[in-house]
Parts: sequence; structure tokens; C-alpha cells
Amino acid sequence: MPRSRQITIAVAAAAALVAGIVTGFVVNGGSGDDAGGGGDDDVRTVQPGAPGEEGRELTDDEAAAIGSPEHTAADTAFMQDMIAHHQQALDMASLVADRTGRDDLPLLAERIIESQEAEIELIEQWLTDRDEEIPDEAADHEEHEGMPGMATADQLDDLGAAEGTAFDRLFLELMIAHHQGAVTMVTDLYAGDGGLEPAADSLARGIEADQNIEIRRMQDLLESMA
Repeated sequence: MPRSRQITIAVAAAAALVAGIVTGFVVNGGSGDDAGGGGDDDVRTVQPGAPGEEGRELTDDEAAAIGSPEHTAADTAFMQDMIAHHQQALDMASLVADRTGRDDLPLLAERIIESQEAEIELIEQWLTDRDEEIPDEAADHEEHEGMPGMATADQLDDLGAAEGTAFDRLFLELMIAHHQGAVTMVTDLYAGDGGLEPAADSLARGIEADQNIEIRRMQDLLESMA
């Protein structure tokens, strides 16, 4: 991660603390019951330093001037794109029950559907709360084929035409690539100027965690078919 972004994230963490969103960088010199006395005047706000550097205590004026980071255009684009990305995963997972001959794959597909539907609801609420546009789920998915991991129209046609073991293998291969693409989108978000707003950060990290868990499950299933 670039040094400048590490410092930006450190400042954002302190800003979130001041806004009451996160805690952990407040140092209390002691309560009235402790030796040495003290009280509210002993509470200090410390800005974490970059890796390898010490933190810096902020003055009252500096702490008051720092607000919670607001969402950026990169955050909004990420959320809007992720809805379309998740929707394709839902379309693919919905094919499993009628085409697989395995008992475990429908359980995996159900887990994918539940997690991605829940994330879509959270994303839509995030967009609504910030007066940002919610993309039309009925829009042509071909315009989103350029996003990382998105299956092409031909690949989706092949998946829809397959059955049995051929379907199982193709589904797992496409869905693993699809999930890895979502993880890449999260990485790209942080590499740009997104992910500093606490709610956007929380959503992105949750998506990344869910995708990685499901990737490992699908890789295990695919290896068992070898």
C-alpha cells in the first residue's frame, strides 16, 4: 500500500474516533478514583502513525476539526457495480437445483444466494441513505461484462445448456472466477480513493470476507471432482 494512503487511512481512523464511530485511540490518564486524580481533562486523542512511526497526540482544536470521512465517487461506483456483479452470481446459482446431480452443490448455491441477496439489500440501503442512484437490476448485463470475474454471455449460455457433472464443473469454475473478481473490486476500491468512509469500509470488508470463504468451499468441491 502506498505510504501516502497509509497515512490517509491513519488520519481517517482518528477522524472516525472523534465522530464516535470507532474507539481505541483514546488514552485516559485516570479517573477520579485512581491515584493521581484526573478526569475528563485527562482524555487525549491520539492519531495513529504510519507503520513504523509513533502516533501523535492531537490538540483539542485539531481533534475538533477532524470529521468522519465522507463517501466518495469511488465508493458509489463500487456499490453500484457490486449490485450488478452480485446479480449475475444469483442468476448462476439459481440454475444449480435443476441441473446438478450432487447433494452438496445445492447447499452451496443456497448459501451464495442468501449471502449475496443480503449484501445487495445492505448496498441498496447504503445508496439510499446517501441519495445515490440504485441501478436497475433488469438492465442489460452485457454492459457489465468488463467488470472483474463477470461471465460472458457465451459462458452463461454454456452453463445454462450443461447438466450433471459437466454443469457442476463449469459452475464451480465460473463462480470461483466470479468471486475472485469481486475480491479484486474490493482491492481496487482501496487502491483508489474509496473505502475510507466507515460504512463503505465495513461493507467492502464484509463482501471480501464472504467471497473468500465461498471461494475456498468451491475450490474444495472442484478438487473433489478431479
